[in-house]
Amino acid sequence: MPFSNLGFDQMLDGLNSSFGSYTPVIAYASLHTAYSSSGSNELNGGSPAYARQAVTWSAASSGSKASASVAGAFNVPASTTIAYVGLWSASSSGNFGGMGPNGGATQYGATCTNASPGVWTAPGSSYSNGQTVVLFDGAGSTIPAAFTVGTVYYVVSASGITFSLATTSGGTAINTSGTGAGIVQAVTLESFGAQGTFTLSSETLTLV
Repeated sequence: MPFSNLGFDQMLDGLNSSFGSYTPVIAYASLHTAYSSSGSNELNGGSPAYARQAVTWSAASSGSKASASVAGAFNVPASTTIAYVGLWSASSSGNFGGMGPNGGATQYGATCTNASPGVWTAPGSSYSNGQTVVLFDGAGSTIPAAFTVGTVYYVVSASGITFSLATTSGGTAINTSGTGAGIVQAVTLESFGAQGTFTLSSETLTLV
């Protein structure tokens, strides 16, 4: 059934609640080189060494939950590209709460045609050629088999709210053999040639 914003707020607040046998799963933020549903691809090593950072949260409101503060900057090893930010219950090991694309861009519902190439339509969006995006299944919807959840794609043939996707910048648009729908979101790929630091200034959680 559809939930009210109050229902969403209580669900979001439950992510950092210690109610009953549950432990907060959004207490620490992590950095990842690629998407994973289990929390793998996390950074490691470096000097100073990479470590997760503690996050405190404001109470959820109007169906979203924003971070109040992040403890400090992440130390990032050389030759690393940050693509995703994850959330955990502990500073090491712990329970994985999920991850989202770096940059915190707006999420859009999108549908894809069965065509050569497949054309995506995302009302409200305005992507440009060469922009990097990722796709996720939505509530009751699945992206076409030609695409993989969490993989970074490049926008091609952008026009208003429509676009196609390629595996490389300016590459050949991907063909589809079936229709589908899901969520599209821009991702910022931040590359470090040498050891450096990464600051996560804010994070916002929503239920989709």
